[in-house]
Amino acid sequence: MTVRPSTPAAALDPVPAAVDSAPAPSTALSVPRRHFAKRHRPRGFVRHLVRQLLPVGATFARIAFERNSDMRVQRLRNALSDRREQRRKPTRPRMRALRVAAGGRIGWRDVAAPPLPGPDGAIVHPIAVATCDLDRLLALGGTPFLLPLHFGHECVAEVVEVGERVTTVRAGQRVVVPFQISCGSCPPCRSGRTGNCVSVPPVSMYGFGVGGGHWGGAVSDQLAVPYADAMLVPLPGGIEPAAAASVADNVCDGYRHVAPYVPALLDSDPDASVLILAALRRGHPFSASITLYAGLVARALGVREIHLVDSRREVREHAARLGLIAHAPRELRRLPLFPLVMDATVTPAGLRSALRHTAPDGVCSSAGSLHRTARIPTALMYARNVTYHVSRTHARTVIPQVLALMTQGTLSPELVTTDLYSVDEAPTAIKRHVLGEATKTVLIES
Repeated sequence: MTVRPSTPAAALDPVPAAVDSAPAPSTALSVPRRHFAKRHRPRGFVRHLVRQLLPVGATFARIAFERNSDMRVQRLRNALSDRREQRRKPTRPRMRALRVAAGGRIGWRDVAAPPLPGPDGAIVHPIAVATCDLDRLLALGGTPFLLPLHFGHECVAEVVEVGERVTTVRAGQRVVVPFQISCGSCPPCRSGRTGNCVSVPPVSMYGFGVGGGHWGGAVSDQLAVPYADAMLVPLPGGIEPAAAASVADNVCDGYRHVAPYVPALLDSDPDASVLILAALRRGHPFSASITLYAGLVARALGVREIHLVDSRREVREHAARLGLIAHAPRELRRLPLFPLVMDATVTPAGLRSALRHTAPDGVCSSAGSLHRTARIPTALMYARNVTYHVSRTHARTVIPQVLALMTQGTLSPELVTTDLYSVDEAPTAIKRHVLGEATKTVLIES
């Protein structure tokens, strides 16, 4: 018995589509496949392993075991035991899952389908999966997350089966699946801090392998959701799955950098502008979707002038089509100070630049970085009374707010998508994304 479809989905033909500042119809989401050129090189196993031994790797490991360490270890043991058992005497249906290994090796693996995770859980079938801005560096072997792993953590899915205590979703329903695991009932979850749920180990996430708690990846035929009522968000009618695939993480990440601050900002100055810093150097391995989503959210909330700085010409051109004011890094010194600055440079130097361009009483919101430490201009920040905020997103809390903007027609995340493929093409599509310069690759079931 197999869980995967008996007939492969038809390959999607490349269809040119205009991308401009006006929202595109979500019923006709089709984008051209961009010219592919290999610009990034994967690390081999040895270089990848050395990356795990650096201080930043030790920092992530320490955080991962700060609490519920016994649960994390037990999940790993269960996964290893289950793998051995299924090889000796298969007892569960099989499914395919996309596996990423060191050296840029990407391909389908035949694995056991996950069982229903208890009476509060659900099994879902991903029907639209998006890449995250971190996925390129992750697959290249340049993050503290150990390879190999089952890939993908942003998806819209169809519910296959629910536990007996699940009441808010049903089989056949389309849902957004948050990338972070959260129970919905612990004190952090009840206060909206779902990314720090204490019912599971820290940084429990889909698509990050052992480092994320071994929860599986979204580029697979099935995904187990342990807390269905708390986690799954029904997809509103009229929104295409491909348009909402990245709402599980990156769209919410872009939203939280601007939405908490824009209303008060515009109350004090209706003409206030926003600065978004992305790549400031060549060879930047992170994709640019979070910054483009942040720009779209700022515009949806009423900001008239949004400046985006990126070293990549194709990203600047994309930003301009979305109605943002795009700049090369060399133009940054000529820009004024801004009351709201988003830092997505992921480098210490980029963070310092973002803080230096934050106006008095302004806010600098940072997406963080994979560097263990960074120097910041504290004297300047103190003199200007700058607020600096660095954090991860609490995706489950933000998802309904993002979907509300999409339902109203003021936010169209699909305008950021650059590459669209069938799920069956996942190995080729993800490899092209990892080695090339695509901003957002979406896999859909056709």
